[in-house]
Amino acid sequence: MFNPAAIVKDGLVYLLYRAEDHTGEGVWNGTSRIGLAWSRDGLTFERHPEPVLFPTEPYELPGGCEDPRISCIEGTYYMTYTAFDGITARLCLATSSDLFHWDKHGLLFPQFDDGETYQWTKSGAIVPAKVNGRYVMYFGDTDIWIAFSDDGIRWESEAEPVLRRSADPAAFDSHLIEPGPAPVLTEDGIVLLYNGARLIAADGGDRGKPYYSMGQALFCLGDPRCLLRRTPHSVFDPSTSDEVRGQIDFVVFGEGLVHHRDVWLLYYGMADSRVGVAAFSEKKPRPFDALAGQRQSEAAAGRNPPWEL
Repeated sequence: MFNPAAIVKDGLVYLLYRAEDHTGEGVWNGTSRIGLAWSRDGLTFERHPEPVLFPTEPYELPGGCEDPRISCIEGTYYMTYTAFDGITARLCLATSSDLFHWDKHGLLFPQFDDGETYQWTKSGAIVPAKVNGRYVMYFGDTDIWIAFSDDGIRWESEAEPVLRRSADPAAFDSHLIEPGPAPVLTEDGIVLLYNGARLIAADGGDRGKPYYSMGQALFCLGDPRCLLRRTPHSVFDPSTSDEVRGQIDFVVFGEGLVHHRDVWLLYYGMADSRVGVAAFSEKKPRPFDALAGQRQSEAAAGRNPPWEL
């Protein structure tokens, strides 16, 4: 399990995570489904016993449903995910009112052509509020494009990327870039955490492998196409053994970001094998310690699992 989306609902942190079996090991790496877990403190999770989204369409098999991102707008949860048929990855959309039951809306950009790979689309991060009366999405996994929608279901992409890979081969985001979690709206603009990769140039057995880390970009609130600035260096890199070695080596891959009890929690995939979390708080110098104990004290109150409420 890896690459989780995250959202807060009714005081709980919910993760929608990618769970992968072993049916295609060495070919497509297994069929993926989307599972659901929740936590009161954001650190220790309980899992729903069954996947909440699983492959049913020809374009979702055999690879499955991968790499979700989630936003809530006006009471509806919008989850983008990648359908993988073993050859081509295609970005899809599902909606829900409760996080447990999802309606699929099919392929988002069936005719998309970025000049490199026809129909290949991934990584859709929807801004969690309408901007100028329209829904906005950043997507892509070579460069990053933008798309708009009037209803949140039918989307139109623009022809040119709004954020391009760095031209410097040594830069952390020179090989590819793709959106991370749902963007954050601030007074300064739209903050997009994004995943970037470079190719390892050093001699040795890892030469030529992609090295995934994260950066940030700021877009204009008045015009979400307009890039205001981006970080010249990565802000989060692989460092632990679980991030350096796994199904895919050298990967931290953020897809979930929530603000929970005065703490920002970034949930990310570790080497395409595990789920990790990083924390930051302006108010709490030791954010993990501040969250610890919440679960035990509230569980003592005898609260039921969310699907039994």
